[in-house]
Amino acid sequence: MDFIKTTEQDSNYNHLEKMGIAELLQHINTEDKTVPLAVEKALPQIEALVKQVVDHLKIGGRLFYLGAGTSGRLGILDASECPPTYGVSPDLVIGLIAGGDIAIRNAVEFAEDSTTQGWEDLNALNISSKDVVVGIAASGTTPYVIGALQRCNENNITTGCITCNHNSPLSKTAQYPVEVIVGPEFVTGSSRMKAGTAQKLVLNMITTTTMIQLGHIKGNKMVDMQLSNNKLVDRGVKMLMMELHVSEQSAQKLLDQYGSVRSAIKNYNAKD
Repeated sequence: MDFIKTTEQDSNYNHLEKMGIAELLQHINTEDKTVPLAVEKALPQIEALVKQVVDHLKIGGRLFYLGAGTSGRLGILDASECPPTYGVSPDLVIGLIAGGDIAIRNAVEFAEDSTTQGWEDLNALNISSKDVVVGIAASGTTPYVIGALQRCNENNITTGCITCNHNSPLSKTAQYPVEVIVGPEFVTGSSRMKAGTAQKLVLNMITTTTMIQLGHIKGNKMVDMQLSNNKLVDRGVKMLMMELHVSEQSAQKLLDQYGSVRSAIKNYNAKD
């Protein structure tokens, strides 16, 4: 198999233990600067995947993220931020991690090595052909993720992936692969660094673009956000003041009455 794990290759730097704090920070920053450029090269692949996600969610499907370790945690992070940011159901974007919820905080030994558990985890949530499953694995070799995507393919479920190695087993399995080639890590093999940053950037792009396409943004504002703390309530008031050209007191009253920025705008305009 013509596959080289660039994420596992030797760092471009050596004798890290001999470097001072300023030097270490500078070199890490230098490496981090390469990540957005690597993401840019993958934009056509990201676009193809996002089109699938948008199309499936428009017909009632869901988006699943599936990963192990850092990759799994990043998927869960992105999924968990969709309800408060866009006011969508927690069941619309779902993150799954090898080893279950305990693995969010603690490493679960050998959980990622199962070729069947990923599919079992998806089945427990009644996965169907309406849904899209995106496997996340920096190496592109995680059995938990690959096994799940293989079974998805067999069951007519659309699959994508985010990986940081070219031509990996995961890329070959996913119907819509996204490969962000970031090269060797500053600390050899520590894929929570550049690879993790790349994955987070791509995840941001997937859900943000999808939610905009689904109508959860007006102008450039999060009009469907959950008003779950004082900061967000204050933000909602400011949105209404700007959108409706009303006083702070009036905006607060509208928000209290209708419970969301979108509903307040809709009902206020309906009175005109």
